[in-house]
Amino acid sequence: MTDAPHVLVTGASGFTGDHLIPALQQRGYRVTGTGHHDLPAAQIRAMDLTDPAQVREVVNETKPDYVIHLAALSFVAHPTPEDFYRVNTLGTEHLLAALSELPTAPRKVILASTSNVYGNRDLPVLDESLCPAPVNHYGISKLAMEHLAANWYSRLQILITRPFNYTGPGQHPRFLVPKMVQHLAERAQTIELGNLDVARDISDVRDIAQAYIALLESDAHSQAVNLCSGRTIQLRQLMETLCELAGYQINIEVNPAFVRRNEIPSLQGDRRRLESLIKAPPLRPLEDTLKDMLHTAISKSTTP
Repeated sequence: MTDAPHVLVTGASGFTGDHLIPALQQRGYRVTGTGHHDLPAAQIRAMDLTDPAQVREVVNETKPDYVIHLAALSFVAHPTPEDFYRVNTLGTEHLLAALSELPTAPRKVILASTSNVYGNRDLPVLDESLCPAPVNHYGISKLAMEHLAANWYSRLQILITRPFNYTGPGQHPRFLVPKMVQHLAERAQTIELGNLDVARDISDVRDIAQAYIALLESDAHSQAVNLCSGRTIQLRQLMETLCELAGYQINIEVNPAFVRRNEIPSLQGDRRRLESLIKAPPLRPLEDTLKDMLHTAISKSTTP
């Protein structure tokens, strides 16, 4: 259906893209993605955000009606700080510059920032009115991206999202929750973890995908909006829930190397702006998300 609206999704081969692409297609959109490997459900183009010529080439060839910019370096413990700024900050600037040169500007450009921009705040709930104060290179690079993006508000319909933590089937086990799930699916006796006494606002990636689509179809632009569940769970409690679902108690060892400096004790997002912009669907219970993840991981571990 060639007259269907065309969405360019950067970082399409990542965890979020794996869920967002099918959801967009089910909604009737044509999708082109950028990533590092092929996706069977969508056309994928290689695009290095640090190469402005390549970014311009992809943008000129695709001429998208909409853009959802997910591509980023998001692993907080990445060892080379400079990479966060090359990819997350300057890479986004390359993309926006290329989009601004199109004969017809996209109807909406959604840029994925992060709740890490809020930093370590002694507040029960974090809303978009807070002055950002990030404490790690990932958050700082994303805040710099937000400031650069604001310079394009007069030329592009830009909306910035600040996702809090989210998880779900298919997330790489280098991240905490899927690491827990994988160990339990494999019936491991011991797992090494960091600080479990922190609380996080954790959503299901499938709910996040639906929020992106609803925001794409909304009138919202030139502002930032939290993507969150509006609830927190202590990581220790989350681990206990997983153990109950798996039917056994794993031995937990705290590895000091996994305890991050500047660890944020609690992160809970305020959903009020999001719910004022879109008709947000009911959220999946976190226990259901964990069940799905454990089922998927067990299926993979038992497949010959």
